[in-house]
Amino acid sequence: MRYVDHFGKKSSDYLQYRPDYPDELYQYLVGLATQHELAWDCGTGNGQAAGQLSPHFKQVIGSDVNQQQLDVAIKKANVHYYCWPAEKTGLSATTVDLVTVAQALHWFNLEPFYQEVQRVSKSSGIMAAWCYSLGSINQEIDMVIKKLYTDILGNGYWPSERRYIDEQYQTIYFPFKKMETPQFNIEKKMDFTHVIGYLNTWSAVKEYQQVNQDNPIHLIYADLQKVWGEPSTVYTMRWPIHLLVGHVG
Repeated sequence: MRYVDHFGKKSSDYLQYRPDYPDELYQYLVGLATQHELAWDCGTGNGQAAGQLSPHFKQVIGSDVNQQQLDVAIKKANVHYYCWPAEKTGLSATTVDLVTVAQALHWFNLEPFYQEVQRVSKSSGIMAAWCYSLGSINQEIDMVIKKLYTDILGNGYWPSERRYIDEQYQTIYFPFKKMETPQFNIEKKMDFTHVIGYLNTWSAVKEYQQVNQDNPIHLIYADLQKVWGEPSTVYTMRWPIHLLVGHVG
């Protein structure tokens, strides 16, 4: 699980620089659940989704294999975190109303994970997984970031699982009956320092650093700075969300 290990490094950076999911997404998912006793956010990372679900459920469980991420996770009175693999948890059978997986499903061993979802979910349970693909600011900035994404990192530094995100989760194994879902998008305002911080959270950037002992962002830094302009200038980055939702029972 070499790539997964990258997410334990500088865990606070994910909380600071990664985008937040829109409230509308959570409102939609909460509305699908017929009961609101327990939600399980698997691959919770820094607890972003777990924290957003907490006002809507009596209890939320967030699980992740990286304890470093859990150590900096968002604290809520009714959110409890556990260092569990996705495929084997300490959850009791038929107790979960909603299972969520944000930007993590492609890392899991899918068959045993889905068996675990089936085991812990109530008959009315809902399973929801989503990812977001490459963000967009404007044509000039996008071209420089895409050069990093495709030309520099695309040659062996992105994990093979990344293809599921590029394919918008349309090809990933999902055994539950899919529901038609609305389109959701993420928006985040960023200055130059913030966008560099965000790029540094990419798993392929960390892999490149580990292999080459150098940061690949150096290769596009000057070009990105030139098209960005004043470092304090704030732009909005937008990411499309690709959502899978199904009835478990």
